[in-house]
Amino acid sequence: MEDIEDLLAGGGGGVPPGFRLPVTAAVGVKPRSKSRSTVFQDSLKSPTSAKIPGTQTIYLKTFGCSHNQSDSEYMAGQLSAFGYNLSDNQDEADLWLINTCTVKAPSQSAMETLITKCRDAQKPLVVAGCVPQGSRDLKELEGVSIVGVQQIDRVVEVVEETLKGYEVRLLTRKTLPALDLPKVRKNKFVEILPINVGCLGACTYCKTKHARGHLGSYTVDSLAGRVRAVVADGVKEIWLSSEDTGAYGRDIGVNLPILLNALVAELPSDGSTMLRIGMTNPPYILEHLKEIAEVLRHPCVYSFLHVPVQSGSDAILSTMNREYTVGEFRKVVDTLIELVPGMQIATDIICGFPGETDEDFEETVNLIKEYKLPQVHISQFYPRPGTPAARMKKVPSNIVKRRSRELTTVFESFTPYVGMEGKIERIWITDIATDGSHLVGHTKGYIQVLVAGSASMLGTSAMVKITSVGRWSVFGEVLEILTTNVTTRVSQNKEILTCSNLNETCCSKESETCACGLTSSCKHTDDVKTIPFTPNGKEPDEARSQDLVGWLLRKRKNNSPLNNETEALESDEKPRSKDGVHEWVIVDKALLCGILLSFFTIVSVMLYLGYRDVSHQF
Repeated sequence: MEDIEDLLAGGGGGVPPGFRLPVTAAVGVKPRSKSRSTVFQDSLKSPTSAKIPGTQTIYLKTFGCSHNQSDSEYMAGQLSAFGYNLSDNQDEADLWLINTCTVKAPSQSAMETLITKCRDAQKPLVVAGCVPQGSRDLKELEGVSIVGVQQIDRVVEVVEETLKGYEVRLLTRKTLPALDLPKVRKNKFVEILPINVGCLGACTYCKTKHARGHLGSYTVDSLAGRVRAVVADGVKEIWLSSEDTGAYGRDIGVNLPILLNALVAELPSDGSTMLRIGMTNPPYILEHLKEIAEVLRHPCVYSFLHVPVQSGSDAILSTMNREYTVGEFRKVVDTLIELVPGMQIATDIICGFPGETDEDFEETVNLIKEYKLPQVHISQFYPRPGTPAARMKKVPSNIVKRRSRELTTVFESFTPYVGMEGKIERIWITDIATDGSHLVGHTKGYIQVLVAGSASMLGTSAMVKITSVGRWSVFGEVLEILTTNVTTRVSQNKEILTCSNLNETCCSKESETCACGLTSSCKHTDDVKTIPFTPNGKEPDEARSQDLVGWLLRKRKNNSPLNNETEALESDEKPRSKDGVHEWVIVDKALLCGILLSFFTIVSVMLYLGYRDVSHQF
């Protein structure tokens, strides 16, 4: 079937949000022939097809990168806005929507398996994402409705027509989807913000370029406006997503530092919302290293960057057409580590690329051993149909697997977080761990910290003490939950300092580096706002109501002119018993005696009144 171009008169720019265009004006549709897809023709006779449009249930499955995840969230938002129900249950769904990835063969194989399952279940199907966009003639997509990567704002129309039994294909468009479309986030505290589509590279192994196309950047104003909107919506992390973040703006006359500075200006000054810069290839970031480093030092930006190297051999990089050398990758890493305190860098490696010799692979191993990066994504080479690398002579699969295992063993031998025990870090908590019993937070260097606590802590920032470290993350104990300014507790005989303005730093007199990861002058303040941490996740007032004596004691303590932080330091000077618990002073004892005396007085009066009533009856 040929691609169906947009048939909207005037491009549909004046169509009000939520307005469904007539089918003939909105999309090209084609009834499925019975010989090609009997399953979908049969579905027309089912009760599902008789339902009112917008009342059905949609099963949405996403494969691939964060950009794909953002596209799925936009599609889910529009479907939800039109009344469709979203479900993770395949069986109860009236239609399946699969958002696909073409980067690796396993992802595409999983997609094909899911399509087969959908056909067997006799469910209407819509396929979106990079696979249909880059391989539109794929046999598995015959008789299937398709939404292209730049047509996600038309998903409602495609779903409605597919439920009626039509095959709809939207693949061609020259403008980018709007950023202010309705969105249902997988994690309500995390906004995945695409800053551009496509890239300027021509890597010989990459299929994504076939799907996402040439570079197309959103304007600085539109992205800054989106950041303002999501911050107001309660988002606590903003991930910039792109096929190559470093190339941003080259098609519209701006660059990445200009964008980053504009976005940082929109973030709350209390540091409650953090920005994470997305993956960037070395060629373009090389031009702006110092400017990027300055942004990464900002307290509201994670000191983390994903810079793929793919191979430690210049010969292989040349075959890949990566447009940089190993030396240039080293320059990026060395410069950022030097200029950004606590900088964390992740990278990617492809094992067994065509033409890779044992010597080439050894150079890759030595590079990884030298830098001991905390995150290395290791994958085996998978030839993607239609790419130049697919036509190159392959390395035997047994050698590819052996190299992948060897490099993985080397990487897993690193202990990047050893030495963090006892450190106090500020973290931003946005998710629940897969074990279901911990919350997931990240330090400014985007190190994963697992802490105990209830779901009510999600979306907060907290000061934690690192108690132990693992291979992939560290464990922390929550000291306090932060509300506005950055606060921290330091050891005895040090002053407590706070960043009243996050362009300043959080540090002690004895340290040049701060919890924010910067070095600068410090400002003292007594105006610190914190929320005491309760391990059971209950709010302070709720916890107090369960212990009358404790509540009264804390009430007296809270009425003291001293702030919470000062009391925390002075508590070490109060008398302690042998087991380390503070001894009660005379005021505490007197207060308890008063409470007990009142209690016994009330009991005595009640007993007396009861005795008198009994006496009167006789």
